[in-house]
Amino acid sequence: MNDLVILWVYIGLLFLGGLMGFFKAGSKASLIASTVFGAVLALFALDYLPFSYNWIVLAFLAAFFAFRWGKSKKMMPNGMMVVLTFLAILLQFAT
Repeated sequence: MNDLVILWVYIGLLFLGGLMGFFKAGSKASLIASTVFGAVLALFALDYLPFSYNWIVLAFLAAFFAFRWGKSKKMMPNGMMVVLTFLAILLQFAT
């Protein structure tokens, strides 16, 4: 798998998570945040922003989800997103 595919899969999972948060809990913030960050990451994937810097946005998201996970102590959704975000970062650096 190349870096671009990894990023697109992450963008899709991020957006689906925002949709789930909206439909299950009525969280407009989840939907808006996932759409905004998905759009920013899509700019990297589409090469409108330098692709090699997408890890900065991913690192911010990992820190954000880790902070929320620490506060809530719930694996879903924050813990899962921490794992997925770190996995996306590690897979990009491994390829």
